[in-house]
Amino acid sequence: MKYNREIHHRRSIRLKEYDYSQAGAYFVTICAWNRECLFGEIVNSEVVLSEYGLIVKQCWEELVYHYRNVKLNTYIIMPNHMHGIINIVDTATVGAGFKPAPTAMHKRHGLPEIVRALKTFSSRKINLVRNTPGVPVWQRNYYEHVVRNEKDMRSIQEYIVNNPLQWETDENNPVNIK
Repeated sequence: MKYNREIHHRRSIRLKEYDYSQAGAYFVTICAWNRECLFGEIVNSEVVLSEYGLIVKQCWEELVYHYRNVKLNTYIIMPNHMHGIINIVDTATVGAGFKPAPTAMHKRHGLPEIVRALKTFSSRKINLVRNTPGVPVWQRNYYEHVVRNEKDMRSIQEYIVNNPLQWETDENNPVNIK
């Protein structure tokens, strides 16, 4: 099916008035285009990444080299989606004893830009490998959740780690999509 940008209207699911560049932890879920199982398969309740899944893994792990305000936390790449926690940290000061020394102000990149970069970098590389320039790899939007506290963080980390065990009943499993 050919993608037609004109018939897809974009609706934001972000929190209104929330600054997604502020320091904090953000849980994201990003789905493959049409939930196609591009990134691997589940074998004996474990993820076995495909060549494309390995590209996504590499691009995810390289985000810290492109964005100095990003620290990556727990993540998993599933057959047709990925879950991850992105920590946006404050890089405006450098520790110097009890009084941090201010540094030159650097733009703090927000969550939408970071996710967009992951999608762009991985899509280009995947499409190069499969010789399909311009073909969508990811759905246009993504799910996000602002991690509110340590209990929330532990719960999300547990969900991510256990996600392959839940694949049979996962709403993103093509077998379960109606």
